Order: sequence, then structure tokens, then C-alpha cells
Amino acid sequence: MKTLTFRADLCNGCRVCEETCAQTYFKVTDNLKSSIRIYEAEGTPPQFSANFCNQCGECIDICPTMALRRDKNGIVRLDKRLCVGCLSCVGFCPNAAMRIHAELAVPFKCVACGQCAKKCPTGALSVEEVADAELTVTEIRLKAVAA
Repeated sequence: MKTLTFRADLCNGCRVCEETCAQTYFKVTDNLKSSIRIYEAEGTPPQFSANFCNQCGECIDICPTMALRRDKNGIVRLDKRLCVGCLSCVGFCPNAAMRIHAELAVPFKCVACGQCAKKCPTGALSVEEVADAELTVTEIRLKAVAA
């Protein structure tokens, strides 16, 4: 399964990843339409963290219309035709990585496409392949938190 990874020690907070994500999927530079979010913690020098879907799949079972599923590569996908916009997945996501926007009828999330990683000027983001059997949901969460 592909997962996006983040190295805080390389992030400079430029937010090119957010703009790239919004541009890739919604053809706008509105960072609120980005599936990845960069946060800055107070301190000197500034420290940055990233929030995005780690593909844990815990949202799949909570969806009442079965609009969420894993594709053949292990990526959790949302079928917009089946989604009724109940936002259960948004409230249930253990990483708060399922996004909503007032202009959109259905939620959206990171699908580890790698476009943000390609545009990251510092190499703080990358897409890694991990075997599904290698990681439990807890291990996936811990890996995301540690990154």
C-alpha cells in the first residue's frame, strides 16, 4: 500500500504541498481544499507538522452507504456516487484527516497520489510503499505521528 510520509526536520512551512493538492484535485489554490495540512508549532526555530490520511481504513466500516473502500493498491477511496454527505467519516477519522469544504457536497481525503511530494522544494514529503500485512492500524498511526 502507498502512504504519504512527512519529515518535519526538512519542512520549511512553505505550504507548496497544500497549494499543489488543491490545484491537482479542485483546480484552485485554496488551501482549504487541500487534503494535506501543514501546521506550525510555536518555537524557535519554527517546527512544522503535517496532517493527512495515512490510509488506516477505520473510516470504511463507519460509512452507512459503503462509499468508502480500499482500491487494489490499498488506498482508501471515496465513491462520490454513493456518498450521501452524512460526514460520519469526518467525525470518526482518528487522525482528523477527512476534509470538508462549504462548497463541496461530499468530503475528500489524501489518496497518496504524490503530487505534493513532487512539488515539495525541501523533500519533506514522499510516497512510500509498505506491505499491507506489515503494519497494523496502530502501527500506521504511530508512524504518522512520529513523522
